[in-house]
Amino acid sequence: MKLFNSMSGKKEEFVPIEPGKVKMYSCGPTVYNYFHIGNARPFIIFDTLRRYFEYRGYEVSFVQNFTDIDDKMIKRANEENITVKELADRFINEYFIDSKGLGIKEATVHPRATENIDAIIALIKTLEDKGYAYNVDGDVYFSVKKFKEYGKLSHQPLENLEAGARIDVGEQKNDPMDFALWKAQKPGEPAWESPWGMGRPGWHIECSAMANRYLGKTIDIHSGGKDLIFPHHENEIAQSECANCAPFANYWLHNGYINVDNKKMSKSLNNFFTVRDVAAEFEYIVIRFFMLSAHYRNPINFSHDLLNQAKSGLERINTCLDNLKFLSSKSTNTAQLPEQIDALDDFKAAFIKAMDDDINTADAISAIFDIVKYANTNFDEGTPKSVLDYGAQLIDELMGVLGISEEKEGDFLDSDIEALIEERNSARKNKDFARADEIRDMLKNAGIALEDTRGGVKWKRV
Repeated sequence: MKLFNSMSGKKEEFVPIEPGKVKMYSCGPTVYNYFHIGNARPFIIFDTLRRYFEYRGYEVSFVQNFTDIDDKMIKRANEENITVKELADRFINEYFIDSKGLGIKEATVHPRATENIDAIIALIKTLEDKGYAYNVDGDVYFSVKKFKEYGKLSHQPLENLEAGARIDVGEQKNDPMDFALWKAQKPGEPAWESPWGMGRPGWHIECSAMANRYLGKTIDIHSGGKDLIFPHHENEIAQSECANCAPFANYWLHNGYINVDNKKMSKSLNNFFTVRDVAAEFEYIVIRFFMLSAHYRNPINFSHDLLNQAKSGLERINTCLDNLKFLSSKSTNTAQLPEQIDALDDFKAAFIKAMDDDINTADAISAIFDIVKYANTNFDEGTPKSVLDYGAQLIDELMGVLGISEEKEGDFLDSDIEALIEERNSARKNKDFARADEIRDMLKNAGIALEDTRGGVKWKRV
């Protein structure tokens, strides 16, 4: 398996630190609002990578943090006259509603910055003791020029990065490039005791501290959006490697930007959408399918028309899957056709090849569509049941790797649906039309549509 490493600028063979195990850290949201479609892309992409590792037999430790203290959170909490913790609790709950809808698995650990203040302080103290950090009246800064490799992730020489650096009002940094590790308390702000007085952590230090606490000094993969390469990930590397005298992450993965109707997404252009906004019109699973339809490192254009295309593509796959299950339920052919099984296995191999090539989900989805085309062309009422079952199982399996086929909580299992259909058929034969209608309505309310055909009752999830 090869992954594109932002550090080297090329694809590299993935070799984990410990055979059979993967340690991943992915930057999570700052929980002061619903997360937007730009946030959704890395959440979906790196959840898919995690799923694929697990599919290939790896044991994955996946950490995604919640930034639950920062300037934006303090500002909004003050505007709503609530505590920062109340704001964080609310939007962490909202995060899980949206992430569950998108098929994103919960991380092994979802640490909050405020629950790891001790680890953050310990890391800052280590940097101070080693001479990489300095205290100015309760504000603690990292001295960038003492880390000679600064800029190695963004591939920018220090003089280029210095050009955009500045000192904000009230800051007393030794150098414009230096960044805050700890911020002295201002009136009305939440704060914690520290060796430098009451204060709170800077943004960058929390990820280093939590990755170190939950995964160790060196991790396999660190991921996030391209916008985090500088300064966030560059600063994480500097403070982590100076404190631990070890590489921070062996592979750095970054997804491309999202444009909206071919324009950069921004609030000023009024094209800034939360996932909750989009899910009001399109199913969450359509959003996920759309995000996976392009290679993760490429920019992706988000538009109403493209979402409708994704919806149609997903419906095409699900229709094929429903047809295979229906044909199987009626099949009495017990013959074996190994050449058809071999053909399906070739499509599976193409899927794996695509995913092994830097998680190329676009080509992986193409392999699933090839299965659909083959099934629609070659399978009918006379196809052996074993072939129909394998085709359905394979589509389910590969869609599961991409996170777009899991049954939602409260869904009927396929076996439950079949049993209810049989009960409905019996009720109709016995002229118990009230019960037959009751079962149809029950399934309809659960998102199951029935179609009475000459060959029997067909059903699909809608």
